[in-house]
Amino acid sequence: MEPKREVGDRQLDALLERLDRIAQELERLNRTAEQQEGFALVAGELRQLNEALNALAYAALGQTPPRVRRRAG
Repeated sequence: MEPKREVGDRQLDALLERLDRIAQELERLNRTAEQQEGFALVAGELRQLNEALNALAYAALGQTPPRVRRRAG
């Protein structure tokens, strides 16, 4: 069994500061991930809106839109 190792006040303060920095970085990464998810949703909505507007424009001209392969996802 290993002997117990005492942690000095300065070492403890340094460890706590490091943990605080790690927690702040994790919060920043979580915010970034949430923003990216939101951007992906907006991009999908814009893609659908663009397709609908194109279909309306062709319908107004009395034409059929060309067939476009849709992306999966």
